Amino acid sequence: MISTLLSAALLFGAPPDDPPQGNVDVDQNGRTTTANLAVQDKIVISGNGVGRGRGDSYRLPSPCWYEPSATAQEMYDRFTDPRENARRSAINEESRREFLKQFEEKLGQPGHWWVPNYDQNHPDGPACWGGLELFVFVPPDTTPPAGITPEQLTQIARASLTVPEHTIKLSPENRSFVNLDTWVWLEGVGETRRTVTATIPGFMSVTVVATLKSITIDPGTTDDRAETHDENCGPSGRPYTKGGTFTCGVRYLRASIDQPGEKYTLGVSTVWPVEVEGDVTELQLAPVTVETTRDIEIGEIQSNVRP
Repeated sequence: MISTLLSAALLFGAPPDDPPQGNVDVDQNGRTTTANLAVQDKIVISGNGVGRGRGDSYRLPSPCWYEPSATAQEMYDRFTDPRENARRSAINEESRREFLKQFEEKLGQPGHWWVPNYDQNHPDGPACWGGLELFVFVPPDTTPPAGITPEQLTQIARASLTVPEHTIKLSPENRSFVNLDTWVWLEGVGETRRTVTATIPGFMSVTVVATLKSITIDPGTTDDRAETHDENCGPSGRPYTKGGTFTCGVRYLRASIDQPGEKYTLGVSTVWPVEVEGDVTELQLAPVTVETTRDIEIGEIQSNVRP
């Protein structure tokens, strides 16, 4: 029988100890923001939440799995395509014929060949992938052991979610004062509903939806030095309005003169709860949370009281 190494080379162009590189990854300013799959064969990732912002390094629970690839005829045609003959010319013909037998034997049978895939972001991904068979023929309406499930496909969609990176706006803008209301809101949030759909055409499809519900404010110091008001901020804070009621922001109680750089580092996080659409029920997914920070100087107004 042809070696596993040759099988991998025929399918992927790389041996098992150097697994194939795929293209289901999106890098935004140095951040990997989607499931970084080793093989791009059947899984299609789409939606307005893919690659248009920042992800949160979500890790897939399962490092590897089988996924459906091709029918018996499609797989046989793939390995007998004359256009590939030049590539395979160096392969021993007897070994190649032995390798093709497994595909010839399944011609005319209903079902699909399943192949392994794995998450390159997971430290156990390559080792897990190396422990799977390279080809498993599966009858219709059947999932093999370690075969991908709707729940796993949902996790892949969740790992691909990105949300907008926001900019913090303040009033007063750069320098505020002790006991003065400092209003906080965000710019650049854009769409507050982000979706990602992961599909294996003809087999299954799932959609995850992240909806911006609220923000959290970190004043950059302890409670005895600042009062935080973020219970009524809504999805993107409250822009300053003259004569308006202060409901979202920080009231600093101590000056920042004794802090590094004589400033506090204020942070604002957007919190995007994630829900699943479709038949995948009772699957709880962690929200996407993204934090941005900026420095703010807090001064203290001195007053002299004369008798």
